[in-house]
Amino acid sequence: MSIEPSSNGSGRQCTETIQIAACVHPLQCMCGNNMSLPLLAEAVTVSGTEKETAAVIFLHGLGDSGHGWADAMTAIQLPHVKYICPHAPRIPVTLNMKMTMPSWFDLMGLSPDSPEDEAGIKRAAENIKAIIDHEAKNGIPANRVLLGGFSQGGALSLYTALTCQQQLAGVVALSCWLPLHKSFPQAASASGNRDMPILQCHGEMDPMIPVQFGAMTAEKLKVIVNPQKITFRTYPGLMHSSCPQEMAAVKEFIEKQLPRI
Repeated sequence: MSIEPSSNGSGRQCTETIQIAACVHPLQCMCGNNMSLPLLAEAVTVSGTEKETAAVIFLHGLGDSGHGWADAMTAIQLPHVKYICPHAPRIPVTLNMKMTMPSWFDLMGLSPDSPEDEAGIKRAAENIKAIIDHEAKNGIPANRVLLGGFSQGGALSLYTALTCQQQLAGVVALSCWLPLHKSFPQAASASGNRDMPILQCHGEMDPMIPVQFGAMTAEKLKVIVNPQKITFRTYPGLMHSSCPQEMAAVKEFIEKQLPRI
């Protein structure tokens, strides 16, 4: 079985397409001065247009790169927020016949009962936490950092936030699931994010991560964090992708959780 790399393209009922472009926006830079953090060193960063007092770390899906989502973040940019879009390392992916591609961790299957790459998931989460620590040392505290991601990237953002001892601003989880879900709520026992806002969005026609899997994830999250802080939105006709309506919801969520200070 082989799956296609994930995309943040249009959905069936969306009237416009969010393009994935390889070009770097004028406000984007490759942060080559952070060589101690390889993910950050090569990440695409969309800089704020005024003093940066908050950050969004957004993780792409399987087979993708940070460039497309940096363009999507630019389209909903807030002037005081920095957007960091790292590239996943290239590794062999079991689900894709061991082909090497950008992937945050190995994937064996896309069902709730599939075996999981526990060591790879935990290692990837520590790498994202290192970016959060780096931002804190450079003036943006963890409670002004919001994690987000699409598909496998969304899955990693959820796992990272729920196992992070530092309090974060929130999570945007698009078309994804909770990795190592059977380890929760115990895995979140030391988390500083039991009261963290989560925006979860999913296409109702998603053929890769069915919307029912997203709904199961939302229900699981309600026993881990304050259920009143969880928002689960679905989009009719949308497949394994994003659309303008969803991105408008993402922008609204970011504005609420990361207000100008």
